[in-house]
Amino acid sequence: MNEHPTEASRLKRELERLQRQLTIFYEISNAMLTTLNLDEILYIILTGITSHAGIGLNRAMLFLVNRAKNTLEGVMGIGPGSGEEARRIWQFIETSRMDLNDLIAQYKHSRRVADSKLNQLVKNFEISISPENGILAKAVLDGTLKHIRPPESEHYRNDPLIKELGSEEFVVVPLKAHDRIVGVILADNIFSGHPITDEDIKMLTMFANQAGLAIENSLLYQQALLRAHTDSLTQLWNHGYFQHKLDELLKEHQEKQHPLSLLLIDIDDFKRYNDEHGHQKGDEILKNIAKILKDHCRNIDLPCRYGGEEFALILPDTGKSEALNIAERLRKTVEEAGLPTLSIGVATFPDDATTKEELIELADAALYRAKRLGKNQVQNPDSQ
Repeated sequence: MNEHPTEASRLKRELERLQRQLTIFYEISNAMLTTLNLDEILYIILTGITSHAGIGLNRAMLFLVNRAKNTLEGVMGIGPGSGEEARRIWQFIETSRMDLNDLIAQYKHSRRVADSKLNQLVKNFEISISPENGILAKAVLDGTLKHIRPPESEHYRNDPLIKELGSEEFVVVPLKAHDRIVGVILADNIFSGHPITDEDIKMLTMFANQAGLAIENSLLYQQALLRAHTDSLTQLWNHGYFQHKLDELLKEHQEKQHPLSLLLIDIDDFKRYNDEHGHQKGDEILKNIAKILKDHCRNIDLPCRYGGEEFALILPDTGKSEALNIAERLRKTVEEAGLPTLSIGVATFPDDATTKEELIELADAALYRAKRLGKNQVQNPDSQ
C-alpha cells in the first residue's frame, strides 16, 4: 500500500486551505467596511489575528505612527494575560461555538479588552522612530516584515517591549497605506508554543495591507470630523458637538447611575471690552481663556465654545462639590492672569436635573444669577 498522499488528496488539502484563507480574509475585510470608528477597526483587526476562526495566534498588538511627533504609540492589544486565562478563553469560545462575527460583536458589550493587562501594557508604550529603538522602530523604518525566532530573539532581550512580553518567537508586520507605513502589528504564540508558520505569515501579510488602508481611512475620517466639530477660533468643541456629546454622556451616566456636571461660563463685560479694544483684541481674549480652559481639563472633560463669549465645560463622573471646586479654580486662574473675569453657572445630574434640557436651563440660570450678583463668581441651583 502506498503511504504517500496522492496528488489529488494534496491538491484537495491545498484548495481547502486556500478556501479557509479567503473566507477569513473576506469576513475580516467585510467587518472593517462596516465602521469608520478607529477603535472598532483595531478590535476587528486584532480579533481576526487572534481568533480561532481567524489566523489563530495567541496575542496581537497594534501600534500607530504619530507623524507629528515621529513616534510609534501603542493603541490596542488583544490576548490573554496567562496560560491559565488562555485555556479558559479557548474553552469558552469552543463550548459556546463562537465564530469570527460573534467575537467581533463582543466589542460593544465587553470591557475585557480595555481592562486587560496586555492592553494596558501596549497603551503605555511610546518610542521615537529611530534605528536604536528596537524591532518595532526598525520595522517602521524599513517597511519589512520581521519573523524573529530563537536564537535570533536573543538579540532583542534588551528591547523593553519584547522583554516585558517574554516572547521567544514573534512576528512584526508593517501596516501600509498608499506606500507609507501607518503602524505595525506584533503577534506571537507565547501560550500555545505553536510555531508561527509560513501560512500564518502569508495571511498576516495579506491582511496587513487591507488593515493599513482601513486604519488610514478611519484616521482621515476622524480628522474630517474633528474639523467639522471644532470651533475655528478657539479650537474647542463647537456648539453642535456640545449638544450631541451632552446628550450621549447623560444617557451613559443614567445607565451607570454616575453624576455628571455642566459648567456654563460667560466672560464679564466682553461687549464693552470689544467696543474699547476692537474685535481682534477680543478674539485674543477668547483664545487665551480657551487655552486656560483646556489646560485645566482632565482627559475625560469636554471644553466647548457655547457661542459668542460663552463657554461650556462638561464634567463626566463629577459630583457637585468637585464641579464647584473646578469652577472656582478656573475663575481664579483667569482673574490672576489679568484677563476679563468669568461668571460661571454649575448644574449637576442627577442632583439638580435629570434631562439635558433641565441641566442646561439650570446651569444657565445659575450663570445669570452670578451676573446679577456682581459677576466674577460661581453660582449653582442650591445657592438661590
